[in-house]
Amino acid sequence: MFKNYLNIAFRNLARHKVYSLINIAGLSIGLACSMLIILYVKDEVSYDQFHSNVNHIYRIVSRNERNGEERYNSNTGHLQGPRFKQNVPGLETFVRVQSGMEDVKLGNEIQSQSLLFVDSSFFSVFSFPLVEGNPKTCLTEPHSIVLSEDEAKKQFGNTSALGKTVMVKEDSTFVPYKVTAVSERCPQNSSIKFDVLLPFRSNEADAANNDNWYSYFLNTFVTVNPGSNVEAVEKQIQKFYIKDASATFTALNLKYGGPPDAKMETYFLQPFTDMHLNTQLPAQNGLSNQSNPVYSYILSGIALFILLIACINFVNLTVARSVKRAKEIGIRKVVGGDRRQLITQFLGESFVLCFLAFVMAIVLAIIVLPVFNDLANKKLAFSYLADARLVVGYIALFAVTSLLAGFYPALVLSGYKPVETLYSKFTLRGKNYLQKSLVVLQFALASFLIIATFTVYSQFDFLTHTDLGYDNTNIVKLQVNNLSHQKAALFKSELLKNANIVDAAAKNGGSWFTGAKIANDSSIQFAYETIDEHYLPMLKIPIVQGRNFSKDYPSDSISSILVNEAFVKKAGWKNPIGETVNFFYNNNEIYRVIGVVKDYHYAALNDTKIEPQVFTMKNSNDYGQVEVKIKPHTATEALKFLQSTFRQFFPMSPYQYVFKDEEYLKSYEAEEKWKQIILFGAVLTIFISCIGLFGLSVLSAEKRTKEIGIRKVLGASVQSIVTALSKDFLILVLIALIIAVPFAWIATNKWLEKYPYRISLSWELFAASGLMVICVALFTISFQSVKAAMSNPVKSLRTE
Repeated sequence: MFKNYLNIAFRNLARHKVYSLINIAGLSIGLACSMLIILYVKDEVSYDQFHSNVNHIYRIVSRNERNGEERYNSNTGHLQGPRFKQNVPGLETFVRVQSGMEDVKLGNEIQSQSLLFVDSSFFSVFSFPLVEGNPKTCLTEPHSIVLSEDEAKKQFGNTSALGKTVMVKEDSTFVPYKVTAVSERCPQNSSIKFDVLLPFRSNEADAANNDNWYSYFLNTFVTVNPGSNVEAVEKQIQKFYIKDASATFTALNLKYGGPPDAKMETYFLQPFTDMHLNTQLPAQNGLSNQSNPVYSYILSGIALFILLIACINFVNLTVARSVKRAKEIGIRKVVGGDRRQLITQFLGESFVLCFLAFVMAIVLAIIVLPVFNDLANKKLAFSYLADARLVVGYIALFAVTSLLAGFYPALVLSGYKPVETLYSKFTLRGKNYLQKSLVVLQFALASFLIIATFTVYSQFDFLTHTDLGYDNTNIVKLQVNNLSHQKAALFKSELLKNANIVDAAAKNGGSWFTGAKIANDSSIQFAYETIDEHYLPMLKIPIVQGRNFSKDYPSDSISSILVNEAFVKKAGWKNPIGETVNFFYNNNEIYRVIGVVKDYHYAALNDTKIEPQVFTMKNSNDYGQVEVKIKPHTATEALKFLQSTFRQFFPMSPYQYVFKDEEYLKSYEAEEKWKQIILFGAVLTIFISCIGLFGLSVLSAEKRTKEIGIRKVLGASVQSIVTALSKDFLILVLIALIIAVPFAWIATNKWLEKYPYRISLSWELFAASGLMVICVALFTISFQSVKAAMSNPVKSLRTE
């Protein structure tokens, strides 16, 4: 009997090629998307699970309340690890992990190398296997260095790196470091990734200075004894911290003008595996690949939408085609077939079709995987399928899909009455509300994703094309650490001798933030920039009041500052020129405001709003970068000159450059990726919905063949027939739009809330999305409707 069911299933597939292709294509796309998303989610939840002691590894973190808002801090300093380990029972060991950059000499070339400074217990806590070396002793000596196998190959080729030396810059000279170990490549799903490890640098003065309780610049990890209660350990940590640091906290709070009701933070332990998907205490400050669980939710939602729409197509097309199988069902019932056998047959056909779709989905997923990796910024491999739980998951996905897609049609088909089917009196009774509801559901989902796509594209366009308040075109940034004002002036003077160099200006490296007091003794926090007199004019940032820095005024490099409009507003000044700012913690240095800078977006628009900003030309503040304006279309010649001049002035520093506008656009890489992912999801969703709609329109036209012939004989035009055939489907699409719009409005508004600067949702955006959905649906329906309307009425009237 099973063989007979199988033969019938394949015979039906071969006889109805169009419908079979639509069902298999839709299901395979939906299943392929689901497979890829399962791979993605599996990778996300597997982060850092490879460490043998992972259930006992925690990160020391803290929380504090300021102005009624709870804030979290994942950074610690010199003291937390060693003092908690020494004074809190239950802590087995600790390791501090600090990110850094060091100049490394490779032959005659000098390169800036990102690396990690770690304690000697690093390989005791974390399970990173070594190719060469002893994990217990490889980081005990101050001038030892551990390389990854990739870095070792880059430095020494295929020869053994163990015992060889690497020249690392300390202060102004290169010092030999001995390679004491070579590590295997870090796993892709690791929050800690490294190519170079150096011993953590600390001295007795750092360890004895209680002020270092409040110097946060690294991650501290601890292992808890297997028999210890974590909550009890956390209480002991907090108890010791209050005892050891309360006097220091009070003194520092008084010194730096903190609020009188300031409270000490509360320390607690964060599970190591919690970092990757934690939004309050993410993997950062030397740790990599922090993520957000919302990404998994969004991708899973898209995959579910696509799979659900594919299943809806299957149900709709199977039920709609059921009229053509009515006689077969009637004969089976007359010769003794019961309903249970018919349900088994049709479910079997569903499983056969889903199996074919499943095989095609695997092939499709393998083909598309490289593109998906690029979109999701992953390095997923289909070898992940070897995981037993994942295989079970895919089998469950196959079974659920087969049942979901085939169960309802099997119930409907097995319920036909043999008398009606054999005398050709059978029709689908009622108004077919379920089929219509399913069409509405799938187009509501498609409309939702189309609106989301329009929103994401609009926000991305807004982020990348909004006027920043300055000109960042044709500007090359050169990193020069600890650059004195005198050396900067000489370097810029030499650069300006080249005809391709328009201007040059110096600025501090990185981002500086600090605070000070104003005349009414209130404190104000601000971004702190050290610049020269050419910086603002070169970027075309206007001075709205007062003047810019000038070499004609010696006091400008001693006691003058510029502030931005946001600072003036926060300070409540009406006449800012001449006002003073007191850096009270630095021997009460007083600076006088000489000008007000127009607000500009010094940070990316997805980062923060424009905050108070102070500019200084103070001689004792070193610069960290030089920005060079070059003539358009001269990049090749200008960069060659920049490199030769840089090496002439800074032979001991690595030459690194980046174009300022390109660096800015990199701030929106995440938005760019999600723009593409949402687009692909929307395209697939609308595609599957439309092929299902196409199949239903074909069946509708076939059922109404005689009606179309009569209409044409009575003089109906092609347009009126197309309208009659399309009207019902278009009404369903319009209902779907009405349902989708409010949900899309709520979801997109929620998504936009995370941006400091964002678009306003307008009716035009929703109208454009709706018009697109209607046009695509109309094109899909009208294709078959026009074909049916233009057919010869003589043939249609002879159908019976």
